[in-house]
Amino acid sequence: MVSCGLNGQGTDGDGRAPAAPAGVTAAAGSATSVHVMWNRASGKPEVTAYEVYRGTTKVDEVPGSQHMVDVTRLKPSTLYAFSVRARDPDGRLGPPSERAGATTPAATAADERAPSRPERLRGKPAGSRAVQLSWAGSTDDRAVASYDIHQGTTKIHSVGGAQTATVVTGLRPGTRYSFTVRARDAADNVSSASGAVRITTPAGPGDGNGVGTGTGMAPSDFRATTHRKDGAHYLDLSWTQPEVDGVITEYQIQLDREPVTSLVWGATPPRGRAAYSFYVGREAGLSQRVRIRAKLPDGTWGAFSTERTVTTGQ
Repeated sequence: MVSCGLNGQGTDGDGRAPAAPAGVTAAAGSATSVHVMWNRASGKPEVTAYEVYRGTTKVDEVPGSQHMVDVTRLKPSTLYAFSVRARDPDGRLGPPSERAGATTPAATAADERAPSRPERLRGKPAGSRAVQLSWAGSTDDRAVASYDIHQGTTKIHSVGGAQTATVVTGLRPGTRYSFTVRARDAADNVSSASGAVRITTPAGPGDGNGVGTGTGMAPSDFRATTHRKDGAHYLDLSWTQPEVDGVITEYQIQLDREPVTSLVWGATPPRGRAAYSFYVGREAGLSQRVRIRAKLPDGTWGAFSTERTVTTGQ
């Protein structure tokens, strides 16, 4: 775990290669494909492309606006490791991300029957930049390997066959979207599309600049206390992390509505409940309002948690 200094400001990265992409995940889509996803980089230097590697072999390249890809032509029943590197406009290539592994399922001989169509697709906004989707699971004569999520006619994500819900992030406020889901088996047979669900994201007040409050993907059950050690006071925070597709690797912490530090998890970010403690000074009786927000896998900021007031020495 790494925390930035007060005000959470770093260098702008001018003249330096991009950082390693964070939050890389991999999930088998079929016996011959794996869906790789990562957190979209934000800030400087600007990222113009991502290179995706299987082991040490480059297998794909996508524009900087894309943060997921399907790697195909793989072997069944095989463990693969994937990593991602970012490239800036000057061609500088950043270091590789942490590796994410996935094992493709076994191939099924002479399987030509597609899974049944996913039914009862439902959805609702999760703030102004995300939606939550859920559906009834499909059936297959062998097994459902994955579900493909489509926005309009474009596949935007894939989840494992045991998963019947997901969160789609990176959307625009005040915009109408149409989503469908298709089931896929290990032989790459794909079902017909579910019925479409149409969702309009609200025009939320979140402005992503540290001042707005946002409306979705907020940390929940946020708690704040203080403790004293060796004459110094520390602020102790704990919260339940937002449920997102991908991995949350960074949080911004604000005191009295001003950013004071950034919390950046290391190679293995925690799941579910999280906690963090940091130094706030030696003055007793100091009252401050504290809140946090997460940087989502698509690179946007989620909504702020409930704001708590804490007083040192109490």
